[in-house]
Amino acid sequence: MFTGLVSDVGTILSVEQKGDLRRIRIACSYDPKTIALGASIACSGPCLTAVEMGTDKGQAFFEVDAAAETLARTSVGQWKPGTRINLERSLKIGDELGGHIVTGHVDGMGKIINRRDFDGMAHFDIEAPAELARFIAEKGSISLDGTSLTVNGITGRVFTILLIPHTLAVTTWGERKTGDDLNLEVDLMARYAARLVEAK
Repeated sequence: MFTGLVSDVGTILSVEQKGDLRRIRIACSYDPKTIALGASIACSGPCLTAVEMGTDKGQAFFEVDAAAETLARTSVGQWKPGTRINLERSLKIGDELGGHIVTGHVDGMGKIINRRDFDGMAHFDIEAPAELARFIAEKGSISLDGTSLTVNGITGRVFTILLIPHTLAVTTWGERKTGDDLNLEVDLMARYAARLVEAK
């Protein structure tokens, strides 16, 4: 479980196909000694399992295996050496819950259809998949590429978000442009509320 507060920006070092799996090595600033084998790390949204960790020429890294489902439903299949991704370690009991409850289970991909920069901030218009739009509400929470964000408004399938200079500086959002795909996870409470209504 995560909060959507990015704690590091990693860089893809290598991508290796291993049958149906894709082994991905990610450079990070985390101390490899603090990453347990099998630990969950949110990698630009998807919760992936650390299967190896260490250092190479002084650079800390961890490796994950991405299965076919992850490659098909998220942007992980687009990653290549040099791609930068948002990272978050899993939540510990007693940690500050500064964002919202994020599971790391990506629901689908949204697409940036417009970006407007002003006063050091950036306004994004994002198109959600039709089947997910009903879970997105004005002033509600949403996770995009592993970042907990507030929805400013929504019209049909298109919703808007506003990012402050700090978020643009410490995540990959500063690099995001029109046409980019985003890993989207709807708010957990919205999903269960909709299911309860349907059950009636």
